[in-house]
Amino acid sequence: MVKGRKLYEGKAKVLYEGPEPGTLVVHFKDDATAFNGQKFEVIEGKGVLNNRISEFIFQRLMDMGIPTHFIKRLNMREQLVKKVEIIPLEVIVRNIAAGSIAKRLGLKEGEPLPRAIVEFCLKNDELGDPLVTEEHINAFGWANPQEVDDMIHLSLRVNDILSGLFAAIGIRLVDFKLEFGREYSPDGMVRTILADEISPDSCRLWDMKTGEKLDKDRFRRDLGGLVDAYTEVARRLGIISGNNGGGSGPKLVKG
Repeated sequence: MVKGRKLYEGKAKVLYEGPEPGTLVVHFKDDATAFNGQKFEVIEGKGVLNNRISEFIFQRLMDMGIPTHFIKRLNMREQLVKKVEIIPLEVIVRNIAAGSIAKRLGLKEGEPLPRAIVEFCLKNDELGDPLVTEEHINAFGWANPQEVDDMIHLSLRVNDILSGLFAAIGIRLVDFKLEFGREYSPDGMVRTILADEISPDSCRLWDMKTGEKLDKDRFRRDLGGLVDAYTEVARRLGIISGNNGGGSGPKLVKG
């Protein structure tokens, strides 16, 4: 499938025009960034793993009735997705205290939260993606009240589905980031759908028994072994086949 001209390049992905109107091709890069790009490294294989893991998760969510922009995976590094108008907000769902909420509220990392908490951040790298309230969102018109309700409702549904999915393979879903877009239909209707990606880049994933981090915190905190951790997530999800004989390591399952 031939992709068109490059439209946008972000920290971890490149967007190209898709082969049909209303579509885009997403290319997953090996770039790893943290702290709004202040820390950077190219880690071979990261993009391939994120592409496959995100494909698996989006397909599982779609099977459960969650509307998304995902259409299909094209190859090891690229996906075909619907073109949507991205809502300029990041939605963070937190189940366990970690990262910025632990620092802001003086919580002990690893402490379970009273319930799942949904936070909004403005998508603006120059400002450091600041935390915003629903009052800010409504006042500045970043999303309308119905869209805010839709994002909260969908985010909590995603949390329920993914918490169960990861718990079944011995992984605790600590928190994760989602992005949403507006999908316009020919009859003028607009609906809020899940966009971007869901991968260890955008989730905190801890091994239930050992507490080992299986996400991008391995890069943020100089723990090393990022690709090994992402590979372990993919292996437990059944995306790759394990190799216990000490040969060339896990193999990506074709699909």
